[in-house]
Amino acid sequence: MNWVHLHLALNHIPVLGALFCALLLAVGLVRRSDELQRVSLWALALLAAVSIPIKFTGDFASEALAAKSGAAVVVTLEPKLLNAHEQAADQATTGVFLLGLVAAAGLFAGRGGRSLPKWSVVASLVLALVTFLMMARTANLGGQLRHPEIHGP
Repeated sequence: MNWVHLHLALNHIPVLGALFCALLLAVGLVRRSDELQRVSLWALALLAAVSIPIKFTGDFASEALAAKSGAAVVVTLEPKLLNAHEQAADQATTGVFLLGLVAAAGLFAGRGGRSLPKWSVVASLVLALVTFLMMARTANLGGQLRHPEIHGP
């Protein structure tokens, strides 16, 4: 397995993870379930911790593809698309980092049997949905690098 393969395998985690954790948190809010809300916040904090290194696998993958330019199969990446993907990845990584901080702050404030602060649960839900959209956009731009058939008209 190389950096490109590892990046492609791991980048699904934050995209789908943010969506599923947001849905779980929404169910916890609707049901007024402290347990589901806590599990969701823990999952979001863990998702942030796992997602940040994925950005670095992308950097290594980009370097690996650039090094293959002399190989039998020439790897050509459109610089405009690559820059858009990298910029979107930076933004999404910042979003998931903030999401993790808010989720961890809510868990910290709700430690010792105290109830979770409502602001942290609602803010985490909003940030999780925004982060999902940012991650999905990043994944779409990354897919366009090697799959021109998904380009819009």
